[in-house]
Amino acid sequence: MAEINPSSGFCYKTKIYHNLRPQVQLPSTNQPLSASEYAISLLRSSSLSLENTISFIDSSTDSRLSYSDFIKQVESLSFSLHNRFGLKTGDSAFILSPPSLQISILYFSLLSLGVIISPANPISTIPEISRQISLSKPVIGFATNVTSSKLPSFLHGTILIDSDDFKSMLTIQPGRVNVRVNQTDTAAILYSSGTTGKVKGVELSHRNIIALTAGFDKVRMEPVEENPPHPIALFTIPLFHVFGFFMTIRAVALGETVVLMERFDFVGMLKAIETYKVTYVPVSPPLVVAMAKLDVVEKFDLSSLTVVGCGGAPLGKEVSEKFLSRFPNVQITQGYGMTETTGGSYEDVRAEETKKHGSVGRLSENMEAKIVDPDTGEALPPGQRGELWLRGPIVMKGYVGDNEATVATFDSEGWLKTGDLCYIDNDGFLYIVDRLKELIKYKAYQVPPAELEQLLQSHPEIADVAVVPYPDEEAGQIPMAFVVRKPGSNLSGTEVMDFVAKQAFLLPNGHYI
Repeated sequence: MAEINPSSGFCYKTKIYHNLRPQVQLPSTNQPLSASEYAISLLRSSSLSLENTISFIDSSTDSRLSYSDFIKQVESLSFSLHNRFGLKTGDSAFILSPPSLQISILYFSLLSLGVIISPANPISTIPEISRQISLSKPVIGFATNVTSSKLPSFLHGTILIDSDDFKSMLTIQPGRVNVRVNQTDTAAILYSSGTTGKVKGVELSHRNIIALTAGFDKVRMEPVEENPPHPIALFTIPLFHVFGFFMTIRAVALGETVVLMERFDFVGMLKAIETYKVTYVPVSPPLVVAMAKLDVVEKFDLSSLTVVGCGGAPLGKEVSEKFLSRFPNVQITQGYGMTETTGGSYEDVRAEETKKHGSVGRLSENMEAKIVDPDTGEALPPGQRGELWLRGPIVMKGYVGDNEATVATFDSEGWLKTGDLCYIDNDGFLYIVDRLKELIKYKAYQVPPAELEQLLQSHPEIADVAVVPYPDEEAGQIPMAFVVRKPGSNLSGTEVMDFVAKQAFLLPNGHYI
């Protein structure tokens, strides 16, 4: 430990970055324990009144479910599925549905039975769904009246979660099902393109989810006031995505109230924040840009909001500053994660950490990291760019049914190669430069699209932007930007290029400033 730098967490002997947060004690790996059982045990150990605390709210119908009723319906559904269909540990269930109260109940029920959850995007095409089903090999499906036609026949058929039959399974409540679920058992198969290539099934264990949840339970965001209100989160994120999946588990473990939107729209989000006095919203960077720039925001009372959690891509300093000028009492927390790491592996936890603009936080509990030169394989010290490698209890088991991709993603010592070009500063904060595979190769230089996107997003008349490589005979590739103007703007392409030309030039290392 004496060789580990207390500021960066970097060990100059091993070239490994260590987390600087208090170690989180995890349950013994020999203890049978499902992710849902662990999350509910944390909920029960809190001082909350489960009868009087709302777990989930459906914003489209204003339907509400207390935590005591949530637990009863989870247990009832588990009993129904176990006795009616004989679902058992190791079976897989394919889920195709938009967000709803029923989905959160279904997740916890299946996890408690040891049934592998395999949720997919409800707007996926039939060929996409066929690929996912070939990976997860489900014995049962869960869908809605709208999405069920996309699914093939399963051994136990498809249950419509918006049917009276499903609702009846939530209210039987004859008793609890005692099933042995090992922490090493697979809990979920979530879909990802991986670090490269076609869609892969990411195999996450109960242990992965337990480790992530334990970190959230032990290390909380410092309250922005002495007696903070009960946390009410609005989910703008899909529940089939790893972000929405782990945030659902987290919310129950911490006893938060979650407002769900069946279909996302920006104005609907603003209205929900006002109506339900939302305190926390996990979002992607484009929503932070929209909240910072669009005039429609001024029509709603968003004074209850205290934290916006941003993930999915780097958030530029200019956007952060513009957002904070409009919402001075709101903290922007950032994080970094992948489906392959069960979600967050870097995060802002303390209030002072959010002031590191452009960073996605510090290394999460019980995790290790490396920054590796993609050409030489050499592990690098603070301040130098390379591929981020991660190791720890939240890292996936592998890609289901794809041993070749699994082997290519891990090294011999269990390090997960993320495919992201990053650097870590002298205080241990991670900065995402770009995806290695998405770097624009301009002549001999590497140009990260994210840096140009952040520059363009600082323009007051640009609502959103995406930068991609465009073939060029002389340079190989040049950056091309797709720009979304703010409503009412007449910004021209020439003006955009002039704006970039005045503020950016290319350094020899390919870095735009």
